Amino acid sequence: MALSNNVIGAINFVAMLLSIPVIGAGIWLATEPDNSCVKILQWPVIILGMLILKVALAGFVGGFWRIPWLLIFYLIAMLILIILLACLTVFIYMVTVRGSGHRVPSRAYLEYRLDDFSGWLRRRVHSSYKWNRIRGCLSSSNTCAELNQSYHMAQDFFNAHISPLQSGCCKPPTECGYTFVNPTYWISPINIAADMDCLKWNNDQNQLCYNCDSCKAGLLANLKREWRRADIILLITLIALICVYLIGCCAFRNAKTEDLFRRYKQGYT
Repeated sequence: MALSNNVIGAINFVAMLLSIPVIGAGIWLATEPDNSCVKILQWPVIILGMLILKVALAGFVGGFWRIPWLLIFYLIAMLILIILLACLTVFIYMVTVRGSGHRVPSRAYLEYRLDDFSGWLRRRVHSSYKWNRIRGCLSSSNTCAELNQSYHMAQDFFNAHISPLQSGCCKPPTECGYTFVNPTYWISPINIAADMDCLKWNNDQNQLCYNCDSCKAGLLANLKREWRRADIILLITLIALICVYLIGCCAFRNAKTEDLFRRYKQGYT
């Protein structure tokens, strides 16, 4: 049984290591400017990763120090966490399955429409109370200011592959027909009736298109791109955790069988 317990402990050590990608994904999301403004996904991911780490540590201790009740706690708690991780992985996929950019003539970057995204994501930016807080956070970042440092000529900017957030918040919609002065300063619109966002554009560097629906759409497109990357990490970790959990269950069952067999041989049955 000592060998089986050591195997269980080693398996749980692997489970502890698997918590690192989950925690890392949450920390990475928290460091992204858009996610730090919205604050939806990063904390659930980080908390789930920390719980996996603690439960795996309990299994590690229970395996090496032969504490049966701690191993049983590990098996039950880890199963619950695996189910939660699976639900989170599926949820992220479902809310990000919709929403993609639209090409516009003579532009390398894409433009985004709010109606293209899932209803759950749209509700995160729909209310004025939520958006005012997010808008203030976005406008205080260097997201748009970076464009002025990188692109000085109109054609260079039109050929740039800027982020969805920059496309939606830092410039007016292309169909408005504004004339380029610099990436965040545009004049003389041709068709301000083409889109309601045409009227919302403001050359004030603290306003720009932060009140536009295109900015909300660009934010959601940015979130979608980052959440999808995090979801891949969570999916790979989920598959690995399931494999480790199943091996752990088999090792625990073998340890119990060995213990019963040892008791039988010693005449305690």
